[in-house]
Amino acid sequence: MTHDDFAIEPVRGLPERPPEGEHILWQGKPDTWALTRSALAFWWVMGYFAALALWRFLAALDFMSVGQAIGSAVPFLILAVIVGCLLYLTAWVQARATVYTVTNKRVAMRVGAALTITLNLPYRQIGSADLDLRKDRTGTIALTTTGDVNFAYLVLWPHVRPWRFPARPALRCIPDAERVARILAEAAEARVSMPQVGRIAGTTVAAE
Repeated sequence: MTHDDFAIEPVRGLPERPPEGEHILWQGKPDTWALTRSALAFWWVMGYFAALALWRFLAALDFMSVGQAIGSAVPFLILAVIVGCLLYLTAWVQARATVYTVTNKRVAMRVGAALTITLNLPYRQIGSADLDLRKDRTGTIALTTTGDVNFAYLVLWPHVRPWRFPARPALRCIPDAERVARILAEAAEARVSMPQVGRIAGTTVAAE
């Protein structure tokens, strides 16, 4: 029997139902394999264990036969497989707990496997969005916020632009990232250019 940890959400990925006039344009989550490679440095870790195995093999050749030297390096390769599986499992858990939402009024990010939080970023608080597109069409959209809003890097990781401080929230390793970036840009442009309507002494006025 499956269990949905987020069944209490009124709308998937959002802490409450969108107000009248707001609608979802796109929802998604990180690609697990892309997140494993990018956020968890999969190939760097595998390269480290490969270097250890090669070092062990070459060192053992001085006092062992080739077959024995290969055997002495095998434990490092086995350890590399175990660590690689753990990295992939970590990325899978992170991806499963994540929902990125783009609406006509904001970007929402439900993130965190152990400590789940939801960021709501109205377009008027987003100064810019930068797309890092990969050859497999996955990519990361990093957001720059305006004002005095600060985010804790470790709390948001891996949903941040790597090694940038202060932390920049990011839609990390999403499939078809170019299309999502286009949807976000069009929605943000339409929202920011829309005049804000307020009331003064019973009169409706429009303020840019």
